[in-house]
Amino acid sequence: MKIALDPHMHRHLNLRDLCRKAAELGYEHIELSPRDDFLPWWVRPRAHKERIAEFKAALKDHGVQLASILPMYRWASPHEDERQAAVRYWKEAIAIAAEMGCDTMNSEFGRGPSPDRSHRASCCGGMHTHEHSEAAWWRSIEELVPVFEREGVTLNMEPHPEDWCETLHPAIDMLKTIGSKNVKFLYCAPHTFYFGDDMARMIRDAGPLIAHVHVADTYNHKASSGLRYIINPPGAKVTIHQHMDMYQGEINWDVFFSSLAAVGFDGIITACVFGWEERADDSGHFMRSEIQKYVDKYWPGKLG
Repeated sequence: MKIALDPHMHRHLNLRDLCRKAAELGYEHIELSPRDDFLPWWVRPRAHKERIAEFKAALKDHGVQLASILPMYRWASPHEDERQAAVRYWKEAIAIAAEMGCDTMNSEFGRGPSPDRSHRASCCGGMHTHEHSEAAWWRSIEELVPVFEREGVTLNMEPHPEDWCETLHPAIDMLKTIGSKNVKFLYCAPHTFYFGDDMARMIRDAGPLIAHVHVADTYNHKASSGLRYIINPPGAKVTIHQHMDMYQGEINWDVFFSSLAAVGFDGIITACVFGWEERADDSGHFMRSEIQKYVDKYWPGKLG
């Protein structure tokens, strides 16, 4: 089991200082989310050979390892030029992960085409439907799975609010349909209330397919007659959730961790808080400590 830090709130640091910071906060593992000097959002990787070598040296110097690398590309775009570019970027990113000695990557199902090519900045805008985006994703995944398998890299997938696939079902059904031991499920705790209302049952449904979890808290946007948030104008179509420190929202953490233990989870646990950049160090320390308490409680003997 690995407890990792998503260092998004520390992305202003260079890669060497990022490794130092992760170690200072008590982490031995990093889940590297998109950053402009390595794998930026949507565009070709910027991780050239010199930077890869420098990053590998910094990780070694500070006793930190990459638990996972998170790329984000438009592999579900119905625009074939966007989709093909995304597949090329994915292949480069997989090669970079292998070069870094990182055997795990994670990503999302995707938000369809670039909003710049649509009349609205949300998934599958313009004339395109969710079905178009799903079909595009299948074309991409069918080309990429053999690459993951050849390189010995596992891909952990999460449904995300606003994506063409944003719920537990059909996400786990599609991943099982792929039928590859190199494709697993990532359960993101702050997305729970988009998945459903019975977290324990949903974790049981996903079962051993869960290889990776994101830990951060969120409010239940459906609670209080849908008035947990006040949205103007009333009835506006939005998707909203948080990535807060544990106990600041409404996730039941005993249910979460006990349910994971019950299905035999033994993967990556990532502290994935975005909401407190002004106190990023305190948040990182706190999340590392609290996650370890639950690991000790439900997986006695696991170091994390």
